[in-house]
Amino acid sequence: MLKLSLRLSVIAALAALLAACSSTPPSPPVAVAPSLPAPSASAAQDVLFNAMAQVGTPYRYGGSSPQSGFDCSGLIQYVYRGTANVHLPRTTLEMSQLNKPAVSRGELAAGDLLFFNISGRISHAGIYVGEGRFVHAPSSGGYVRLDRLADRYWTKHYAGAKRIIY
Repeated sequence: MLKLSLRLSVIAALAALLAACSSTPPSPPVAVAPSLPAPSASAAQDVLFNAMAQVGTPYRYGGSSPQSGFDCSGLIQYVYRGTANVHLPRTTLEMSQLNKPAVSRGELAAGDLLFFNISGRISHAGIYVGEGRFVHAPSSGGYVRLDRLADRYWTKHYAGAKRIIY
């Protein structure tokens, strides 16, 4: 019960943080249509909230549930299967090779998958939540957490993104 209460508190705090961090005025509308269809608002929101609900879950290599813990691909599989009924491959490399639209950094939307080249190949992934942030299960001994894509480490290793729901 305490863990559920803690997760609900984390979700509320993250939602408030995301809402409060929009300090720049909105950009004027662009006349050119985006090259990719926008993700379905309700599906993207469901993915976003389920991903954020997992913040604080322990990392576990090969883990694929809140009870056992998550590795990065297990987290993504769990979130997409449970909220959008989308069944994804088990590894981040296989996810990055899906026949889905690639997304430029300037077109990222909530629910897009982010891929990182950590060891000479795609070996890490996360779920973009908006405002330059993403949820991921980063490493052994860690926890599912929210990070900034603009952080030096993630910028250095960023390898691209895919839109899974649209």
